Amino acid sequence: MKDLFGKAILDYQTNNKPENLTTETSISEEDEMSVAYLFRDYNEMPKIEQKALQLAKGRVLDVGCGAGSHSLTLQNDRNLDVTSIDISENAIEACKLRGLKDAKVQDILTLENEKYDTIIALMNGTGIFGTLNDTPKFLQKLKNLLNPGGQILIDSSDIIYMFDDDEDGGKWIPSNGYYGELTFTISYKKETETAFPWLYLDYNTLQNAAFANGLQCELLLEGEHYDYLARLSI
Repeated sequence: MKDLFGKAILDYQTNNKPENLTTETSISEEDEMSVAYLFRDYNEMPKIEQKALQLAKGRVLDVGCGAGSHSLTLQNDRNLDVTSIDISENAIEACKLRGLKDAKVQDILTLENEKYDTIIALMNGTGIFGTLNDTPKFLQKLKNLLNPGGQILIDSSDIIYMFDDDEDGGKWIPSNGYYGELTFTISYKKETETAFPWLYLDYNTLQNAAFANGLQCELLLEGEHYDYLARLSI
């Protein structure tokens, strides 16, 4: 892994000639993403992210924290005890430079001997599951990290709209697997990351997966772009 996403974050934080990221998925063409967007403050965040940060309580784990904007809001504005984790070394370095007190390079699946009252996974939090088949192991891990009465606040989108067939108004659905399973590619400063799996889950599929893994699932908020925020609890 070249860690280009993290490199862009660290370049922006250290003013090292940051450029836009280029993203591409298996069902969409190249799109430019401003790194500055990852550094937005609370007032600039979508309502779904704001709602999740309002509901966070107790000891918090921010999974896939990226540039750390959600964690900073919880730490500085809500005075909560936040642990921020990401697999990107560059992103975590940027988080520390931004003032996060507990940011570390960590794969969620190897996190042990910790318990949290709130776990947040935002900006398509289900993406890290990768595939529908791998979803149960992630849900079990998140469940095992919860304190009694704890909650997982996670967002995603139903991307069925991406498969509209304009001619007859129907849908064309890929025959091999679940339609929310994509491959994602990131390019930055003329380098391209190896493509990786990224999962968008519609709410009903998330709910079914949650139930199958001993979790309750509650729809908290729906956004304007087929996105939603859900709360999972034991």
